[in-house]
Amino acid sequence: MIDDETVQQLQMRLAELKSEHRDLDDVISKVVDSGPHDQLQMVRLKKRKLMLKDEILRLESKLLPDIIA
Repeated sequence: MIDDETVQQLQMRLAELKSEHRDLDDVISKVVDSGPHDQLQMVRLKKRKLMLKDEILRLESKLLPDIIA
């Protein structure tokens, strides 16, 4: 079981990651809409977004209690 302080820290970190993920989504959309773009930059942005998503899922699984069926 995780103590309350740790839960709060994880929730704060989760909120930060979700915010950064949304921001990257906006940046990617703007880069695509602006016309020709640097493919390497796009790959890096998408890779960072995927890493954030993985970390978000990892933290969410820590915060949700295991359900035994």
